[in-house]
Amino acid sequence: MIKIRLKRFGKKREASYRLVAMQSTTRRDGCPLEELGFYNPRTDEVRLDADAILRRLQQGAQPTETVRRLLEKANIIEQKGFKVS
Repeated sequence: MIKIRLKRFGKKREASYRLVAMQSTTRRDGCPLEELGFYNPRTDEVRLDADAILRRLQQGAQPTETVRRLLEKANIIEQKGFKVS
């Protein structure tokens, strides 16, 4: 199963995250199938590739809870009436 989840990078105590599509059995910092965006929790900066995310969701990828909240906040899930169960 493909998951859309966060991949940590950055220095100690200054973490940033990339939104990536990965196999669910791959470790957190393993090799992603595709990079879909960027999230910095310290500055609340979010950059998302909406077309690539919607394409992955339509292919059956499941977002984690944190990623789902980010997508809802950016109106990506609801912008085209796409519902994720």
